[in-house]
Amino acid sequence: MELTDWALVQKCQSGEMSAFQELVSRYQQKVYMVILGLLRNREDALEVAQETFLRAYRKIGGFHGGSSFYTWLYRIGVNLAIDAQRRQKRNPLDFRENMDGVLESQDEVARDPFAEVHDRELRENMVRAINELTPEHKAVIVLRTIEGMSYKDIGEILGCSEGTVMSRLHYARKKLHDKLSAFL
Repeated sequence: MELTDWALVQKCQSGEMSAFQELVSRYQQKVYMVILGLLRNREDALEVAQETFLRAYRKIGGFHGGSSFYTWLYRIGVNLAIDAQRRQKRNPLDFRENMDGVLESQDEVARDPFAEVHDRELRENMVRAINELTPEHKAVIVLRTIEGMSYKDIGEILGCSEGTVMSRLHYARKKLHDKLSAFL
């Protein structure tokens, strides 16, 4: 029988290292994918994901179950990713290069050359528009659109109300639409 996250947290708080290892194995991939969605650089995402679990391990004694474990963990990871984005704002990551590799690996079928050029240009414009969003707006786009999280969970992760999440999401979508409408 599989233990709940809360049971594993309690075991970890009692000093059972294997309980934390189980939590890492449950959430490692999900946390990494969210962070990758925010940072768009595999090496940076791996580093931030590792730091996320290190911080979670150090602070697990203070976790009292007021929210779900994954929400608490995602909040640590998203906050670290946002901090990393702010530090690198002067030197933005090459989002396009990383995103092109991901998208091309998903679409190996030969297509119409005109459609390929249009898709590549659309992708480049989308990447440029996403890069112009603030870290907070990029976070809501990734968590809602890519991860499919609820407004409530996103609010808990980002430390804001559901209304703020909806407002940020609306603003981010509007910015993306405005930037891309000329292209479409």
